[in-house]
Amino acid sequence: MNISNYFINDPAAWIVLAHTGLRIGVILAIAWVMLALSRNLIPMLRRQLQKQTDDPEQHKRLETLGRVFRYAAAVIITLITGMLVLSEIGISIAPILASAGVIGIAIGFGAQSLIKDYFNGFFLLIENQVHQGDVVTIAELGGFVEEVTLRYIRLRDYEGTVHFVPNGAITTVSNRSRGFAFALVDIGVAYREDVEQVFQVIREVAAEIRADADLGPLILDDLDLAGVDAWADSAVMIRFRIKVRPLQQWTVKRAFLLRLKNEFDRLGIEIPYP
Repeated sequence: MNISNYFINDPAAWIVLAHTGLRIGVILAIAWVMLALSRNLIPMLRRQLQKQTDDPEQHKRLETLGRVFRYAAAVIITLITGMLVLSEIGISIAPILASAGVIGIAIGFGAQSLIKDYFNGFFLLIENQVHQGDVVTIAELGGFVEEVTLRYIRLRDYEGTVHFVPNGAITTVSNRSRGFAFALVDIGVAYREDVEQVFQVIREVAAEIRADADLGPLILDDLDLAGVDAWADSAVMIRFRIKVRPLQQWTVKRAFLLRLKNEFDRLGIEIPYP
């Protein structure tokens, strides 16, 4: 049958086609509106919730959850729209869903790792274990968290290398960005040096840093001087730490070591070679 003749000889077909096209247009328009709303309302809600707290950790968590919810909303809206459009053009979705169930069982064993990724990703978010912007160690990889999804976590290490870690491979998350951190320092001085004098120099440098206009605000508590920690082959090992704001441990440690080295040089305190 010639399709053009069919429509010419049967004007009612044009009406049916027009109605079908109109319904599909309405479905697509509603889907577009829903996608636009999800792209705008979710960030708006996130910003409103962020205004209610000054906790940086909560800000990062809301940022991460907002991105995941936008992605999930887009997927759900797209799937529902596709099924409604298929139904409008006369394709029954029941056999498709039934086939999907059979196919799902068939490929289920092969997709176990993918399912595990999404399952673990869900609990990583719900349990507040990691956020975008954290510095973490996961799966023996350390770096800055650039992206958190239900499928994977994207890390960038100190050298700039990007690592994509599937959530299913994550068994332990070591997060350096929560609450506070410690700038931990181990130094060695020669056996002939007066340990009490070394302790006093460490305390003086700690006081200088605490009074520094730039470094002082990064420090949360006084110096914790553990004392002599070990007798090494050529040095007496001394350990101390300083409680600092999250992710500031490296800045404070580097500044402390620089000032301590200069002070040791000025006083003639020997730092032996290994």
